[in-house]
Amino acid sequence: MTAKHTDCEALNIDLVEKTKAKMHDKRVFNITADFFKVMGDCTRLRLLWALDGSEMCVCDLAVVLNMTKSAVSHQLKTLKDAKLVKSRKAGKNVYYSLDDDHIKTVLEMALVHTNEC
Repeated sequence: MTAKHTDCEALNIDLVEKTKAKMHDKRVFNITADFFKVMGDCTRLRLLWALDGSEMCVCDLAVVLNMTKSAVSHQLKTLKDAKLVKSRKAGKNVYYSLDDDHIKTVLEMALVHTNEC
């Protein structure tokens, strides 16, 4: 058995077929790669970690990270566009939080793995 774009023949056809059956569409992997590109920035990781426990406004995040409000807002827009954070408006303030528990889990697992190294 040979594939279109390879110069190899499968040695374990059953394993190859089983693995091919569980593969996601390439589009899914592209979206996932984009997810990790957004998370692959130290400042954005710090923002996500700050939001891990509770929602926070831009000013509080700026103080925690020792950044300007403008810089924090810029990074939050990137995180929001990637659906990693969500926002809610309360009066003049906008509060940000992690978009869902999946983001929390990925972040926490990554930090546990890093701390074990």
